[in-house]
Amino acid sequence: MSARVQNHIAARLSLRSPQAESLSRLLRALEAAPELLTHERDVSAILSTLKAEFSTLEDFEREFPSLCFSLATGVGKTRLMGAFIAYLHLAHGINNFFVLAPNLTIYNKLIADFTRNTSKYVFKGIAEFAQQPPLIITGDNYDQTGAVVQDQAVSTLGGFAHDVRINIFNISKINSEVRGGREPRIKRMKEVLGDSYFNHLAGLDDLVLLMDESHRYRASAGVRSINELKPLFGLEVTATPFVESSRGPVPFKNVVMDYPLARAMEDGFVKEPAAVTQRNFDAKAHSAEETEKIKLEDGVRLHETTKVELLTYARENGVKVVKPFMLVIARDTTHAGQLLALMESAAFFDARYQGKVIQVDSSRTGAEEEEMITRLLAVESVDEPTEIVIHVNMLKEGWDVTNLYTIVPLRAANARTLIEQSIGRGLRLPYGKRTGVAAVDRLNIVAHDKFQEIIDEANRGDSPIRLKQVILEAPSADDKKVSVQVGSGAMTQLGLTNLPPISSAHTNADMGSARSSFVPMFTTERELQAARAVMAVIGQYEAKREFVPTSAALLNPQVQSAILAEVAERLKPAQGDLLADVDDNAPAFDLSAVVSRTTAIVVQQTIDIPRIAVVPTGKVTTGFHPFKLGALPNFQPGQREIVGQELRTNEQFTMSREAGLKEQRFEDYIVKKLIDFDDIDYFTQAELLYDLAGQAVAHYQKQNYSENELHEVFDTYGAELARLIRVEMMAHFWEDAAGYDVQVSRGYTELKPCNYTVIAGQTAQHYRETVTELGKIKQMLFGGFTRCLYPLQKFDSDTERRFAVILERDTLKWFKPAKGQFQIYYKLGSEQPEYIPDFVAETEAMIFMVETKARADIETQEVQAKAAAAVSWCKHASEYAVSVGGKPWRYLLVPHDDIAESRRLTDYLRFECKV
Repeated sequence: MSARVQNHIAARLSLRSPQAESLSRLLRALEAAPELLTHERDVSAILSTLKAEFSTLEDFEREFPSLCFSLATGVGKTRLMGAFIAYLHLAHGINNFFVLAPNLTIYNKLIADFTRNTSKYVFKGIAEFAQQPPLIITGDNYDQTGAVVQDQAVSTLGGFAHDVRINIFNISKINSEVRGGREPRIKRMKEVLGDSYFNHLAGLDDLVLLMDESHRYRASAGVRSINELKPLFGLEVTATPFVESSRGPVPFKNVVMDYPLARAMEDGFVKEPAAVTQRNFDAKAHSAEETEKIKLEDGVRLHETTKVELLTYARENGVKVVKPFMLVIARDTTHAGQLLALMESAAFFDARYQGKVIQVDSSRTGAEEEEMITRLLAVESVDEPTEIVIHVNMLKEGWDVTNLYTIVPLRAANARTLIEQSIGRGLRLPYGKRTGVAAVDRLNIVAHDKFQEIIDEANRGDSPIRLKQVILEAPSADDKKVSVQVGSGAMTQLGLTNLPPISSAHTNADMGSARSSFVPMFTTERELQAARAVMAVIGQYEAKREFVPTSAALLNPQVQSAILAEVAERLKPAQGDLLADVDDNAPAFDLSAVVSRTTAIVVQQTIDIPRIAVVPTGKVTTGFHPFKLGALPNFQPGQREIVGQELRTNEQFTMSREAGLKEQRFEDYIVKKLIDFDDIDYFTQAELLYDLAGQAVAHYQKQNYSENELHEVFDTYGAELARLIRVEMMAHFWEDAAGYDVQVSRGYTELKPCNYTVIAGQTAQHYRETVTELGKIKQMLFGGFTRCLYPLQKFDSDTERRFAVILERDTLKWFKPAKGQFQIYYKLGSEQPEYIPDFVAETEAMIFMVETKARADIETQEVQAKAAAAVSWCKHASEYAVSVGGKPWRYLLVPHDDIAESRRLTDYLRFECKV
């Protein structure tokens, strides 16, 4: 049935081949791991199953299963999300979906695309949704619509008026609402709902999460709060399956579908790039300034020709008119300013481009970059006058315009760089497919002085244009990877998890004897069943901090008796089978002995890691300090009309911008756009907003514009001014709370299993053995430990391996934490990634959290941000530990070149970081 539904949806939605392949891969995942459709599952087991199914999958990277579908820009990711929803509903009866957008722009676009009778309705053609379309619940209407859904959930027995319910929320708004530890509004109790809508969603047994452009918010606080929704699984769609870090791009580990841009080009889903020059052009015959001016003029000629070709095609085929624009890549901001002055002057095509050229600062990142992208998206509108964009660097991902047709690079770059800058930037097709008209289907790169080099580079086998051939080469046998899960030492000793099937080729006595003589504590099914029940009860006791403040408290007679009683109750349905002596020769079974021995192993094989949260107390207030605006753009009036001329009829035409409502005050144009932002509150910030808007108005009043011209400037550019002002406001943001409360919800936490990807067939190496091929150390597993809380570990560098040698000698126990063990988060720009320390080690006197780093990296922003978060955590952990008779925590940030076996662990206390 599933395959039949898949084919039905692919046909009705006219899915392109990569979209249909993505849907097929979702079906494969569900068939391979049907546990995805239930909440009774082992996430790590599902991961292992799907890793065997998809070679590119390494980790879900979330607390729930999450699969990423990477499709090149222009292929149709929103339509794919619609196909996913339709398939899951029709094939598996899933009715509830939660769709995340990265910002307000995409949020509004998704609402439109999922709303019936809109131009890009994603379910057009699905007959099952024609009479009963999905109910769209958004961050703006869930107070009303969500209440209706909950009422129906309680009172309706025969089903909902809308079987399918799609919740669409803006993650940037959720992020802003959780600033300072506050709960987002969606989680607050609402009288109209009877309970928070968030809890309603979390209580659904069939919620599926879809994440659009997930690379934009992967580590944000809002996404962490989404974990509490407990979805069945997540589906991520992006054209950029990596996140930027200070060390460069970090690829996603959960990609199950990768359709790169080179394949999209070959399959005809994007434009064809072309290099352009003058016939017989000789760069040596011209000065650099002359070559630059010739390239600009030829670029404009191409632009004008393309504009007419697009208009003619639109008129002849009865489709929308596409207004093209040209991108000029300048050397630096000074050069960009000079180009702007030139192209708006009378010396450049008789000033026909005056007011139609914009300069964009390419140095912006984070929120500023997002604002820049939002502004540039406006150039797609036929009513928007901009025809030329000047930029210092080629714009990064996220610029999804379809009407970039001409690129004029004026900065020094080799041929490969010029190609790579063009690929993925201006290749989106405005009509979604090739038209067969060369000018409509082509992206022109004006490169007179680099023409032959670009042609030669494009014909190289490893050219970005030929990436498909490189990507699809069969991997060598040496690169075959397998997934290995390593349970904690406690689980291994108890016999509840097996040692991974990694053999040792080494004869080292420590490792060899340890593996050969290892016998788990429990071997019979009755003992193992009981031990599992004990572990489950101990896991519940983590949250009973007042009763069990530390793991050692599990050994108290009162606690032991309580655990024994609960375990016996859990085993009660099978008690007869469990305790009956079916075989008189079978060993006697003592449940109390299993409880005591299991608990003792857990305590012995644990370092107490408390669960800590810092939350504001009392009233939390936020706002912005007053400030003076910086430099503002030179927006000008007189930019409302574009004039064109058809070649076939010579008839002139105009495309005019329709004027908006005339505001009473100039400031109102800006303020009404400022309050559209989710993190700006009009009622508390009105005075500041009008002060800032007044500064902007005063700036443009100095330009001697008439009153009508000023209305035109603010009507046209009010949104852009608001975005620029908001960026400066964020630098002056403040937050005040009556105090902050440190909440320790757990005194200890169970050690999470480690999941590693290693080369198939490799042998574990003893940790003391010198590594000769340092470049392969990340692919290796190490064993032979006597004090590590895991039987096997992986190291990111030989420095870490050498530090492990010191820990084996100088500590009682140590380990390398798995993701999610500590739940420490640090602030890095607009993101809040999780920090996973390198080592945790316990001695007689204290517990160490250790990070080993290259000395040159220690003072970087990222490392210092991690250290600050870790130091704060250790401070609170120490305060708690002292209060319950435990050991204090210390955080060490150790330079890599200071690690030597001749040193003692305590020698590194000189690298302790303090508050």
